[in-house]
Amino acid sequence: MAVQRLDRGDLWKNKARVLQLQLRQRFRVAVDRHRPSVLADRYFSSSVQRWLRRFRDFRRDSLPSSSSFYRKKVSKDFDVEVDSAIFRMLQAVAVPLIGNVCHVFMNGLNRVQVYGLEKLHDALLNRPKNKPLITVSNHVASVDDPFVIASLLPPRVLLDAQNLRWTLCASDRCFSNPVTSAFFRSVKVLPVSRGDGIYQMGMDMAISKLNTGGWVHIFPEGSRSRDGGKTVRSSKRGVGRLVLDADSTPIVLPFVHTGMQDVMPIGANFPRIGKTVTVLIGDPIIFDDLLNSEEATEASRGKLYDAVASRIGHQLQNLKVKVDKLALEQSIRLENHNKDGAERAANILHQVDLEPFGLGSHEYIRYESLVEETRTKLNDMSPEEATADVYTRTGYCCEGGIGSRIRSYMDPTELMGFAARGLLMNCRSKEKYSDTSDIRPLKTWK
Repeated sequence: MAVQRLDRGDLWKNKARVLQLQLRQRFRVAVDRHRPSVLADRYFSSSVQRWLRRFRDFRRDSLPSSSSFYRKKVSKDFDVEVDSAIFRMLQAVAVPLIGNVCHVFMNGLNRVQVYGLEKLHDALLNRPKNKPLITVSNHVASVDDPFVIASLLPPRVLLDAQNLRWTLCASDRCFSNPVTSAFFRSVKVLPVSRGDGIYQMGMDMAISKLNTGGWVHIFPEGSRSRDGGKTVRSSKRGVGRLVLDADSTPIVLPFVHTGMQDVMPIGANFPRIGKTVTVLIGDPIIFDDLLNSEEATEASRGKLYDAVASRIGHQLQNLKVKVDKLALEQSIRLENHNKDGAERAANILHQVDLEPFGLGSHEYIRYESLVEETRTKLNDMSPEEATADVYTRTGYCCEGGIGSRIRSYMDPTELMGFAARGLLMNCRSKEKYSDTSDIRPLKTWK
């Protein structure tokens, strides 16, 4: 019995071996029908290696590593199909046109005070070739971009659409329908989706622009200020990815502005005129100590993103304190200028001989009381009330725009002097000459 069992076992083993050889021979024949027998094994192994290599590349570039953050490399021609020739033609027309309109609006109908403008021009015009540039700023109004950026650039730079900035905008606001999508794409705006994280297509497109040496402007806060621009919130992690995942570390230039909340208040449909905007441009932010340290090599990608974003947010907060101080000093200087102008006008009117103008002692006493009343009122007013009173009396904002240009061509003391004489003569003519037949020709002319 034992011998029969061994024979049966050997028989089944032999049958299994024969079946295995038959299957292998059939597989070789199937392969040989498609390829020459000499290259069959080589072709099969190369195909497997090619597919394994594609799978490894896909896993490395598209899937996260063991940690939740990783570096996702983006090629320079990532969005070459999206950035078609039609949209490049539209950008060449729309970007210079809208940029120059915004420049005229901000510098003609409003007033822009810029501190450190040479830093932006140097970073934009004199940076090394293919060196990327990132500008970061606070976000106060919906028209911060392009109004503020256009006010900082000369018209000749605004005509070069290719080298102007790219910016990011939420897809639910700027890309809600085909018409708005086409418009914002023609003015170099990239879509980002809220809640999709930092590894989305919009961020990849921005990094591809940086890899070609372009300029990207971003608001690190992520959305507009909720307190009217009084404070600067912390920066989001996405700006850290733009800095670290680019092929070359970009130049990061911060600037902060105040006054745009008056140009475009919350809920307004059209921007205001006659306002003053103050812009302070800081020094480029350096990250060499952060990226080249020993701790950076061991730290996770997420911590590096947070460290870069924290440094940018801290720099913006420091600039915000400085720009508020500059704006306050400027408003005080303007109020003092208005008070000095009123006092100079009063002193000139003191020296005017009123007799040749037909004004006697009665009108002189009324004039003295008017001057004293105006001087007392200006001294007792707070700076805010004085500014509001000047705005009400003149009919236009004297802080900038049209008012500043009229003031540059006309002495305010002469204007007040003629106004006072005309007011007093008008009052005297109403009181003394009730009948027009009693008015002599010279008096009538006056």
